Amino acid sequence: MRLPRHLLELAGLFDGLDDVLAWIKDRDGRYAWVNRAFLINYSLDGQHAGATPDLTDVVGKTDHDFSPAFLADQFRIDDESVLAGHRIVDRIELVVQPDGRAVWNVTNKVPLVDESGTVLGTAGITRRLTTPGQADAPAHELGAVLAHLRDHYPAPITNRQLARLAHMSVRAFERKFRASFHLTPQRYLRKLRLGMASRALVYTGASLAEIASGCGFSDQSHFTREFRRQFGRTPREYREHYARRSNDAALVPKPDAGDQEPRRGAPL
Repeated sequence: MRLPRHLLELAGLFDGLDDVLAWIKDRDGRYAWVNRAFLINYSLDGQHAGATPDLTDVVGKTDHDFSPAFLADQFRIDDESVLAGHRIVDRIELVVQPDGRAVWNVTNKVPLVDESGTVLGTAGITRRLTTPGQADAPAHELGAVLAHLRDHYPAPITNRQLARLAHMSVRAFERKFRASFHLTPQRYLRKLRLGMASRALVYTGASLAEIASGCGFSDQSHFTREFRRQFGRTPREYREHYARRSNDAALVPKPDAGDQEPRRGAPL
């Protein structure tokens, strides 16, 4: 996808944001542009400060060139949803860094359309949910709600509890949340739990029952049912599939029922 000059000039504004990763992809998921923070995050920025970022190591590549297979596949599922016209708004997720650390991010993705309304590709940004000197949640009317979901996703959470955090009635909160995130609060929470579970399946050797409990599902059957609905595979199939595709045996330990359950809030 060849980006118009005016779009490149506008996108260049993101090079001044050190804490925001920004990108544009074509319909096939190939990167057409990324900002400097993206290059630095993946150790691809060899330029001096103030110089124009060198995109030659990124343009034309896909997420499979930069991320573990299970994450790259999830990113592609996101892209396909966005290409169909759906936006991803302020989604909190645990993002694995190139050095193996996992950090909480807030992610937004939108479709890119031309003057005729044809979808050309996708654009997205992601930033740390907490950084030094920054509040504990994004500057959003529902920031306290997002922080609570992040910190307490394994526990039962009701809309009434979240509405109190937002200082709204339950009905007003549910309307506001859906208008902001295009999901009900409980669907948002379920997607967060499933995302955490997918990482636990790949990065830990915890049993399926431990992961189900540690990620907030009532039991293993409930976990398996919801997971298969989201990812098209059972948790066991998912773990085996990505264990086979990993190039780093240390990255995906073999399941061991004796391993400890993931600690709440710890990187997976």
